[in-house]
Amino acid sequence: MKQEETIRIEGLSIGYRSKHGVKTVAEGISDSIRSGEMTCLLGVNGAGKSTLLRTLSGFLPPLAGEISLLGKPLASYRERELATVIGVVLTEKSNLQNMTVTELVGMGRSPYTGFWGRLSAADRRKVEESLTLVGIAPLRNRMVQTLSDGERQKVMIAKALAQETPLIFLDEPTAFLDYPSKVEILHLLHRLSHEMGKTVFLSTHDLELALRVADRVWLMSKQGEVRTGSPENLIVDPETGRFHFEP
Repeated sequence: MKQEETIRIEGLSIGYRSKHGVKTVAEGISDSIRSGEMTCLLGVNGAGKSTLLRTLSGFLPPLAGEISLLGKPLASYRERELATVIGVVLTEKSNLQNMTVTELVGMGRSPYTGFWGRLSAADRRKVEESLTLVGIAPLRNRMVQTLSDGERQKVMIAKALAQETPLIFLDEPTAFLDYPSKVEILHLLHRLSHEMGKTVFLSTHDLELALRVADRVWLMSKQGEVRTGSPENLIVDPETGRFHFEP
């Protein structure tokens, strides 16, 4: 499948503005992300991975620089249009009650269903297709609160697939999972990026697993530096656990 640039970042600075001033988390970020690839964002707690993801998703405005999605400036997208371009899976556990798996995945169709949110036959087919792709079709009638953490994370990925966006951003998608579930989720995301041509960009603490499946790696330091490269060029110090790209 042909790979194309879907995200272009130029001179990006990220952080927060408040009445007390500006807190810069990272600056000078420039790179691109392509379709058909899974890119993993690595860094210690507090490095700003979630801030970067939220900025790229349009939830936070950049402090400086440019973000383009599919050749169009992020700032020029209207909210409903952006929901057809980016699917976002955040790290927080959902506390949804009294909703079936099918109903939750069906919420991914909201950018297309109009004011009343009624699913058409085509919408229901897309929901069923997403459940099948993620391998959770047998769970379709289960209540969300009865699912394991791994099953629930698959449901959220299926919801993002039902949204039919070319870009999928995930913030720590393996955070609450046991090791076998971590492996399964990352391999699932890798397969979806390669087989469906999706651009998958995710943050994770699971360095070893990320290096097995990532096509590209972004390293984010607490000093606000972001470096990017191939997993094959990443060097990990076994004594300190610190990592860097070889020149």
